[in-house]
Amino acid sequence: MRKALRWLLALTVLIGTLSTAGAATAAEPEATGTTDIKERLLSIPGMSLIEEKPYTGYRFFVLNYTQPVDHRRPSKGTFEQRITVLHKDTARPTVFYTGGYSVSTTPRRSEPTQIVDGNQISMEYRFFTPSRPEPADWSKLDIWQAASDQHRIFTALKKIYSQNWISTGGSKGGMTATYYERFYPRDMDGVVAYVAPNDVVNKEDSAYDRFFAGVGTKECRDRLNGVQREALVRRAPLEKKYEAYAAENGYTFDTIGSLDRAYEAVVLDYVWGFWQYSTVADCADIPADARNATDEEIWTSVDTISGFSFYTDQGLSPYTPYYYQAGTQLGAPTIQFPHIEKKYVRYGYQPPRNFVPRSIDMKFQPSVMRDVDTWVRHNARQMLFVYGENDPWGAEPFRVGHGARDSYVFTAPGMNHGANVAGLVADEKAFATARILDWADVAPSTVRENPAAAKPLAKFDAKLDKRDVGQERTLRP
Repeated sequence: MRKALRWLLALTVLIGTLSTAGAATAAEPEATGTTDIKERLLSIPGMSLIEEKPYTGYRFFVLNYTQPVDHRRPSKGTFEQRITVLHKDTARPTVFYTGGYSVSTTPRRSEPTQIVDGNQISMEYRFFTPSRPEPADWSKLDIWQAASDQHRIFTALKKIYSQNWISTGGSKGGMTATYYERFYPRDMDGVVAYVAPNDVVNKEDSAYDRFFAGVGTKECRDRLNGVQREALVRRAPLEKKYEAYAAENGYTFDTIGSLDRAYEAVVLDYVWGFWQYSTVADCADIPADARNATDEEIWTSVDTISGFSFYTDQGLSPYTPYYYQAGTQLGAPTIQFPHIEKKYVRYGYQPPRNFVPRSIDMKFQPSVMRDVDTWVRHNARQMLFVYGENDPWGAEPFRVGHGARDSYVFTAPGMNHGANVAGLVADEKAFATARILDWADVAPSTVRENPAAAKPLAKFDAKLDKRDVGQERTLRP
C-alpha cells in the first residue's frame, strides 16, 4: 500500500453517463402517492444529506450517517460517517461496497452492481477523513468496529432496499467485506472480495519472496531488480535530487524520521509497485541496462512507479488509519532483496509503526487475522474471492476449506491488483457471474438452466464502470 498504493487512494469505479452506452435503464420514478426516495432516506434517524448529484439512469446521494464511536458503548460519543447511495430501484438488489479507505463522492458502480443491475451503497471506512471522530480515539479503529458500522448501515437501509444484498470491495475493501461477513454472517446474501490479502501470520512472509522469484519473465525481473539496486548504489546523488524536490514542494519527513529513510522506502517499493499495477508488457518501459542509465532515468522510473512524495509527512497523512490497522491487526509484508548487497540496504522493509505519528499508540494483536482465516476456511457461505496472477497481494490469499459452502477462490491469469470477474478464464467467468446473479436472486431462467450463459444484466459503461486501482500504494492493499 504505498505511489502504486498512493493511487491505492486506496480496486473501484468512476463517473460516467449511461445514455451513450445504453446501459441500465433509468431509475424508475416513485409511484404516485408514494414517498420520494430522498425523503425515505432522510427519514432514517441519524441520516443527513450532504448533496444530491444528477446522474443519468440513477439518483445519487452523498449522505452522513451518525455512528457510535464505540459500538460496545454507544453512549460514549458519535461521529458522522460519509456514505453514498446510487439508487436505481427499490425492487432491485443492492450491493454494499467499500474500498476500505475514503469514499468517492462521484457516482461509481462496482462490478457486482453492474452484474446484478442494482443499487449501490458505498461506505467510507471509519477514521478516514472526514469520517473521523474528534478527538480521535484510535483504539476504536479495528475490524469489529468497522464491521459494526456496516451492520448498522445495512440494518437502517434494508427497510428501504428489501431485496437481496451482496457486499463487495477490492484490496482493503475486499478484506473489509470478508471481515464484515465473519462478524455479521446473516446480513448479506453473498460476498465478492477482490484481491484481498490474508496475512495470517505476520512474521511469516516467505510466500512473497517466492512470488517475486517467479513472477512474470526473467528478463522483466532482471530489469526491475537492476533499477532498484542501482537506485541504492547511487543513493548520494539521488538523495541530493530528493532534497531539492522536497524543498521545492514543502515536503517534510517527521513521521518516518528522515529523508534517508523515506528515500529507501520509496526505492524498496519499486518492484512491488510495478507488479501491483503493471503487466509484463510494461517492462518495455523499464531501463534495460540500469548500470549505464543516467541518474535522471533511474529517478524517473522509480518516481513513476513508487512516487517520491509518498513517504513525506504530506503523503503519509491520508493513510494514517491504514497503517495504524496494519500495525495493530491486519499485518504487513516484509520481503527480502537477494539481488541487492546488504551494504546498500540500511533499513529494509520498514514496519507500519514508522508510518504513523508517534503520538498514536500501537500494539499488534496476532490472533485477529488467524481468527478470520479460520472462520473463512470452515464457515464461508456464498463467498467469492478473486485474485490476479501477477499481483503481489495474492501471494497470501484467502482459502476455503471443507466446511465452506458455495464459496470459491479464482485467479485471473496475467492480471494484477485490478483483477476482476471479467478477467477470469471463460468458464470461471461465467460460473462466477451465475453465482453472483443467483445470490442476488436475479438470475434469469436461462442462467439457472445453463450457468455458462451468464453475463452482467447491465451493459458495460466505460466511464461508470472504470476501476480506479490507483487508489492504493505498494505496501497498502
